[in-house]
Amino acid sequence: MRFVNRQDELAFLKKIHGSGGFRFVPLYGRRRVGKTRLVQEFIQGKKAIYFLADSVSETEQLKTLGRIIGEYFKDSILKDAGFKDWYQFFQYLKENQAKRLIIVIDEFPYLVYSNPAISSIFQKGIDDYLKKTDLFLILMGSSIGMMEKEVLFYKAPLYGRRSASLEVREMNFNGLREFFPEKSFHDLVKIYSVFGAIPAYIEKYNPRHDLFRNITELILDKGTFLSNEVEYILMEELREPRNYFVILKAIAQGKRKLSEIMNETGFEKSLVSRYLDILRSLRFVEKTIPVTEKYPDKSKQGLYRLHDKFFAFWFKYVFPNRSRIEIGNTDYVVQLIRDSLEHHLSTTYEDVCLELCKDLMAKRLMQYTLIGKWWSKNEEIDVVALDEETRTAWFGECKWSSRKVGEDIYRDLIRKSKLVEWQEGRRKDRYMLLSKSGFTPKMTELARREGVLLIHQDKTVG
Repeated sequence: MRFVNRQDELAFLKKIHGSGGFRFVPLYGRRRVGKTRLVQEFIQGKKAIYFLADSVSETEQLKTLGRIIGEYFKDSILKDAGFKDWYQFFQYLKENQAKRLIIVIDEFPYLVYSNPAISSIFQKGIDDYLKKTDLFLILMGSSIGMMEKEVLFYKAPLYGRRSASLEVREMNFNGLREFFPEKSFHDLVKIYSVFGAIPAYIEKYNPRHDLFRNITELILDKGTFLSNEVEYILMEELREPRNYFVILKAIAQGKRKLSEIMNETGFEKSLVSRYLDILRSLRFVEKTIPVTEKYPDKSKQGLYRLHDKFFAFWFKYVFPNRSRIEIGNTDYVVQLIRDSLEHHLSTTYEDVCLELCKDLMAKRLMQYTLIGKWWSKNEEIDVVALDEETRTAWFGECKWSSRKVGEDIYRDLIRKSKLVEWQEGRRKDRYMLLSKSGFTPKMTELARREGVLLIHQDKTVG
């Protein structure tokens, strides 16, 4: 896998590595997000030992770990015998530490499965053996729930031992450009709307084929790379995934309010709320609220959405059509996707527009301290960016349409902006329009006169 779009994470690890003394960093993130590739890049050229845990017995784990460490230190006895227990492992590292040696244990949750007391054992190992060494310990895991329970939560045995922690998240939209520099903005949005920006998924995408062939060959055909990906991830995190599947499907089909999810699933409010809390804690679902809400946690305006683009696509198109896919009728599903893809892309484009605003801020074309969406009753604004220091409010409309954006869209945006309750009478309103197909000549001239920021795809106009 190529190393792209992870410079901030790499710099974070290098900074901690450059400090003295024992350091312990839990590194976690969902499956295939690029954690291992990041660590491989980090340890390149450094003194490092990498161990990948597996779903085998603790005895086998210790034997394999002993072989790997024995090979590193050229210790034939350890290589053949392995470690008899974890305390022998810690003692060996203490006695044979090399200056700034990095120890990476990947898929730490597998160690937890083989021994539920492993976190407490590592806590004691750090306290009694490692904390006065110069070692850099990294524990990695793809199960966010397990990593939080065993390492990250304040009640976890290892919570107070970490020097820092790093969650590796999905790349942003701009990361796709590094994979496909020759692709147009339109093509990148299409890829993003289906596969998101998970490095392992993007690596498998064949740029010589169109989107629908890639969907068929990577997702719809039985036994393909991503055909069972969602089930695998959910079953890894959830004991009884069946009810969660129903809730995720409802959200993907557009049921975003709590009441709508209840009606669609038939589940009671308390049950839905509990499931949603769990799905949010695992980063599968996010609750969005209007950016102007003063008390977000108490807001009744919350709408739910699937956080992951691939999950959203899969639950919208694949899960409801599993029977057809199972008998090989993928052509029906592909046509279904073709017929509704533009609407699906319009939702993705709104998310891309929020990312584009970060680029605009970096270029000092706009400044803000809060950014998101705004809605109230039947009114909605795609982008609202607020700068509390200067009391400036930016209002933006995103149009994924074959038509050029005209003055009518701009005038309607002004009307809706007057409904937003934030710093009334004291704020300065600014406007921006983001369009897939560009702008009419009259709108371009009006924007020049009134200082409206125009973005055609991902480029500023004027």
